[in-house]
Order: sequence, then C-alpha cells, then structure tokens
Amino acid sequence: MRELLIRSVAGIVMIAVALLAVIKGGTVLVALAGLVGVVLLMEWLRLVRGWHWSWGVSGLLYALGAAISLIWLRGLAQDGIAITMWTFIVTWSTDIGAYFAGRTLGRTKLAPAISPNKTVEGLAGGVLAAAIFGGAWVLGIGLEQRALLLLAPLFALLAQAGDLFESGMKRRAGVKDSGHWLPGHGGILDRLDGFVPVVIATALLFAIGLL
Repeated sequence: MRELLIRSVAGIVMIAVALLAVIKGGTVLVALAGLVGVVLLMEWLRLVRGWHWSWGVSGLLYALGAAISLIWLRGLAQDGIAITMWTFIVTWSTDIGAYFAGRTLGRTKLAPAISPNKTVEGLAGGVLAAAIFGGAWVLGIGLEQRALLLLAPLFALLAQAGDLFESGMKRRAGVKDSGHWLPGHGGILDRLDGFVPVVIATALLFAIGLL
C-alpha cells in the first residue's frame, strides 16, 4: 500500500510539473517527467482498480487535451478570452437548443442504442442554436476570425458527437453517471462531454494556422 501511495503521489507531481512546463514553454526534459508520471499513475490504476493501461492513458489524454487547449486558447495574444468564450457559447447553445427542440419536436431517434432520449430534431435545434448564438458572439464582439461563423454549426455536430461518445463509454462501463461531484447532472463529464472536442478542435485550428 505504501508503494502504491508513493507511486500515485509521484505521478501526480510529475504530471503537474509537466503541465506547468507546457504553459510556461518548458523543456523537453520536464515534459518527459510528465510522461513518467503518466506511467506511474497507469501502473497504480492497473494494480488497484484492475484497469488496462490503454483505458487509463486514453482517459488522461482526453481530459488533459481539453485542459491544455483551454489554457492555450485563453493565452492567445489577440482575442484569447473572446475566442475561449465562443467555445463555451457554441457548446452551451447546442445543449440547450437540442434539449428544447427535442422536448417539443423530437420524433426520430438519433442513436437509440447509445442515448435513447436524443433525437434528430433535437440535433437540428442544437445546430441552429449554435449557429445563431455562436454567430452573434462573433459579430457582436467583432472577432476577426469570421470563419467561426461557419464553424459554429459544424462544431455543434462535434459537441453532440462528444456527448454521444461519453454516453457510449458509460454504457460500456455499465454506469449511469460519470461521477458524483454534480448530483443530478450525471457527473462533471456529463457537463463537459460536448465541450471537450469543441475546445480541442478550436485550439488545433489556431495552432496550425487555419484560424
């Protein structure tokens, strides 16, 4: 037990140092320390919880990618805060639009084997809401990246894909909620499942110079 505790604490510390290095533009050596931390934590999960390492690594990268993308977007010299808010607005409006359109107009099931309550009509409502509110934010703030007007409805589809992905993972794991930190909401990941692919995709487009 003591050895497991040491491994877990060492892994968390190394990952934290690596994250700080990414934010501050650190060296490759520090980034390697983060990788060692990942390995230590994956070994801890394997021994304690019986998880296969691939599940642990995938889950870590899933969460870590969103966190790094969010921090990186926020740090953009020009319109960093406004662009970060755009990712939230697109995700929120997608969820809200899909909810109300699905409740009032929903007839055709979108993916009944994964999420029985989601409908094609709800998806259309989410896409429309993201186009309206995401576009209004771009025009209202005066963002130079007018391509975001087109990306808003497209990323609404991405947000719904993230939602379905997380629902599929929960079904495969045989659990109803992803956690218990937000009672009645299905866990934190249920509030962020659509946001994760949206913020990562946005950061990637900026990173490779397409925005």
